[in-house]
Amino acid sequence: MTKDKIINIAVIAHVDAGKSTLVDAFLAQSGVFRDNEEMKDCVMDSNDLERERGITIYSKNCSVMHNGYKINIVDTPGHADFSSEVERIIKTVDTVILLVDSSEGPMPQTRFVLSKALEQNLNPILLINKIDKKDARIDEVVDEVYELFMDLEANDTQLDFPILYGIARQGIVVRDPSEVDNLQVEAADGTKIKKSASGLGGLNITPLFDTIINHVEGYPDMDDEPLQLQISTLGYDDYIGRLGVGRIYKGTIHQGEAIAVVKPDGSYATAKIGQTFIYRGMKRVAVDEVRSGDIVVISGIPDITIGDTLCPETAINPLPSISIEEPTLSMNFIVNTSPFAGKEGKYVTTRHIRDRLHKELEVNVGLLVEDTGSTDSFKVSGRGELHLSILIEQMRREGYELAVSKPEVIYRKGDHGQKQEPVEEVVIEVPDEYAGTVISDLNLRKGLMVSMEGKNGRSRIIYTVPTRGLLGYRSQFINQTHGEGTMVQRFVGYEDYKGPVPERTAGAIIAQEEGFSTPYALNNVQERAQLFIGPQTHVYEGMIVGQNSRTQDMIVNPCKAKKATNTRAAGSDDAVKLSPHRIFTLEEALEWINDDELVEITPEDIRIRKKILGELERRRSGRI
Repeated sequence: MTKDKIINIAVIAHVDAGKSTLVDAFLAQSGVFRDNEEMKDCVMDSNDLERERGITIYSKNCSVMHNGYKINIVDTPGHADFSSEVERIIKTVDTVILLVDSSEGPMPQTRFVLSKALEQNLNPILLINKIDKKDARIDEVVDEVYELFMDLEANDTQLDFPILYGIARQGIVVRDPSEVDNLQVEAADGTKIKKSASGLGGLNITPLFDTIINHVEGYPDMDDEPLQLQISTLGYDDYIGRLGVGRIYKGTIHQGEAIAVVKPDGSYATAKIGQTFIYRGMKRVAVDEVRSGDIVVISGIPDITIGDTLCPETAINPLPSISIEEPTLSMNFIVNTSPFAGKEGKYVTTRHIRDRLHKELEVNVGLLVEDTGSTDSFKVSGRGELHLSILIEQMRREGYELAVSKPEVIYRKGDHGQKQEPVEEVVIEVPDEYAGTVISDLNLRKGLMVSMEGKNGRSRIIYTVPTRGLLGYRSQFINQTHGEGTMVQRFVGYEDYKGPVPERTAGAIIAQEEGFSTPYALNNVQERAQLFIGPQTHVYEGMIVGQNSRTQDMIVNPCKAKKATNTRAAGSDDAVKLSPHRIFTLEEALEWINDDELVEITPEDIRIRKKILGELERRRSGRI
């Protein structure tokens, strides 16, 4: 059997640059799908949350064949909160395709993922995507990418990167943008032609395939050397248990083979491989033998973890451990103690929550779980709000019920014992008329402006802001810019403590008793508050039902009914008209709460409550 040459590539970019769409084109044009098989958009984003939010959360593998080469493709997350996924994957590939939007140019996450690739001495391929945009500025974006490479101290070989141009949604890559000048990508009404990953107008992604093969030599044949395989990703199968995914750097691996599993600290234990799988297209296929250079999935080792090296007992040769950047944000996961506890959820006890968090640790290496002084609370730390909220949302959908506290940043001590806090770079694009409001607000949040430039009536502002200052800011930003602004952020490091940051100034409207809300009571409340609930909502004492227009908390009875009398007066019995109430997403609820409040999460509802439910107990605790 002739051995295919193997090249492993990763597609890296900022959120929404078109990574998953480009992978669709790879799969569509390499014969993975039958002619009569329907192909979904972003076919690699198989998780429900990924499809709903339109983002990649977990890195995934597939493979395609081209001219005798097997090309393993890894689709990576573009959001900074899932950076631990990117860091591990970069170690297993031969090159990366850096995708940059022809209008936006390099964004904060572009810098992060590119820096990780350059650290591994990879030589990237640049693909300027979405060149059919009306506001495309291709030449300027290429110059910005060169500047980014130089800022990241790329060597001469890395700076000599090939440049391609593409429209990933139509499965087109060209060497010169002029090749698509006469291509019809819009319908008569001005809308984009329906997505077709299989190419358009005689153009396809063959130039990208050819560039990959010319730019990267196939992995050298190291089959005869002792096995060396490092686990970079974990998976789970309901039938065969825990799975380890990694690249074989040397040697071959066989089904049923006895090997040594070497931990990062140098200790090792013997184990027996269960099954071995490789990727063909999007499918995981069982094989008897996997050779050097390929990405393999193995089963049969229940305690295998990321960073473990597999090698023969007679030739222990571990690879350097995979270091993951530390968490910057934490929150407490607490057993739900509200009066409605256990009515909707399937898993509600401390044991259930602990087991689920420890199961998550097996595959989510950017997460940290610690016990607290309380038996019904766990401190969970992650890379950002989205990282933690995705975990909470998954638990909620699986039937878990819990309460979570306000996110808090993780401080650390500097070289001289000073208090330091995480700082993020924020890139904001807003219409010029809103720029002043945004700048004023970020200054109050201890932000420091790095640069500002205006073009075509829009301002692009770059700030460094403490992570604390950005908690709760996103929803306010959307209101300030009337939904026309964009904001992206990435963690840049720790700096000295910046001082107090203003929190939410508006007070909460708190329910006085348990019952069902009435239109009559809510009509009286809405005159001085923004409501979070509608009529006939089941509430309990201590539950927050709205936001006060003033700074103080206010206790109301949303269940109060209108007294029935025989007296009638013209105009006084008109139907009650309630304003639409605010419905929180999970992220918005986490942003809104203060230190004395919790978000109660059940499979059916997201509620906001006070930590201490009783009015008398809250007053007593305020006096102490």
